[in-house]
Amino acid sequence: MLIQPKTRTNPSVQRLSAAGVLGWRIAARYAIIASAATTLVGLTVASAILAKESRSAVPLAAIETIEIGAEFLVEAESVGSSATDDTRTADESFVISQVSAPAPAPKATDGKKVYPPGTKFFDGRPVRAARTIEMIVTAYSPDARSCAGSDDDLTATLHHVTTNGFKLVAADPRVLGYGSMLSIPGYDQGRIVPVLDCGGKIKGNRLDVLFPTHEEAVKWGVKRMKVTVYEYADGKPKTNPRKVR
Repeated sequence: MLIQPKTRTNPSVQRLSAAGVLGWRIAARYAIIASAATTLVGLTVASAILAKESRSAVPLAAIETIEIGAEFLVEAESVGSSATDDTRTADESFVISQVSAPAPAPKATDGKKVYPPGTKFFDGRPVRAARTIEMIVTAYSPDARSCAGSDDDLTATLHHVTTNGFKLVAADPRVLGYGSMLSIPGYDQGRIVPVLDCGGKIKGNRLDVLFPTHEEAVKWGVKRMKVTVYEYADGKPKTNPRKVR
């Protein structure tokens, strides 16, 4: 029977082996950390290079900015360009179209001439202001206190005093002929009234406006004012009031 001799391990040798193992592990750990740091630095550098290249790269489409003058914008809006701003509201577009679009000219209907809005008419015919004249304006009534000896309710043109609702004028035929059309401030609310009468004392730049009663005529008094004279605007001659009833 063989007896194997027992070997005894030196404690100092055991301690050295354990220290070596521990050192290897620490070295491996630092190697991993160093490798990760190197990789991170490499990624950072690569990212910086890519960012720089992207900033210096040529864009896919070149965009050129052009300053547009105000006159161009006005012209574009006036012709109703379809390239309108999408942010414009419907109300703003409507206002622009109202301002830029010219109003259509009146068209004739059934052969009749159509006159623009605001045209004044008298006796069914269009009229326009021809001139103004300064006059002294008095008033009278159709009774004997104003028309002594000729209070027959007829005017010099043989029209009844109720013609035009008692709203007519006496004038000097040499200044304003019969049938002349006048607008007198304060008389019949400034409406157009005809010259259908004359008077013995109505000479030159004098007028006499008719009122139904003597009291109303006295209340008018005597006034100096500018009177507007109208003329027909249809190109036809003035009618003779003596021949028209």
